[in-house]
Amino acid sequence: MASPSAVPEAFTRAVAGLRAAAPRPEILLEEIAAPQKLAPWAFALSATVLRSGDEVAGGRLILLHDPAGHEAWHGNLRLVTLVTAELEADMAGDPLLPAVAWTWLTDALDQQAAAYTAIGGTITQTTSTRFGELAGPAPTADLEVRASWTPTADGLETHLLGWCAMLASTAGLPPPGVTDLADRQRASAN
Repeated sequence: MASPSAVPEAFTRAVAGLRAAAPRPEILLEEIAAPQKLAPWAFALSATVLRSGDEVAGGRLILLHDPAGHEAWHGNLRLVTLVTAELEADMAGDPLLPAVAWTWLTDALDQQAAAYTAIGGTITQTTSTRFGELAGPAPTADLEVRASWTPTADGLETHLLGWCAMLASTAGLPPPGVTDLADRQRASAN
């Protein structure tokens, strides 16, 4: 890793853009240690998504920068994400879920006008049933989104806001300004 005084301007601007964006209140962001071996420069954020005070999804967004660029990246900046969320059991077996989850990312980036190229990733659905000494809770289902893309314009605020919108979709949050009826019913019962 180069000395702090030699931080490339492109990386400094990219980090400033990620720090400048303000997500919706249900999404809590925190700067975390970035992986050091993926690129000469890296920055990372973690996110926790809350619904009715419960953590329902989480993720990491990592910014990589290599001033020399990478052929596979089609540029010198790369955003990499891992998002996980608990699913309702009936959704876990839905064969359309991976395609829908992928559009949560691409649509969110497009709606924020976050210009990108070389996007790729995987969507994984899992179900877990416990047996023996671990038996007890009902089966659980999870969704995992792994993706990366290359921003093609300055201003990574739009990429962070798109990523946060994808997190909200993955967590099942209603659109901003819309109250979930189940949340309203829980609040009135308390």
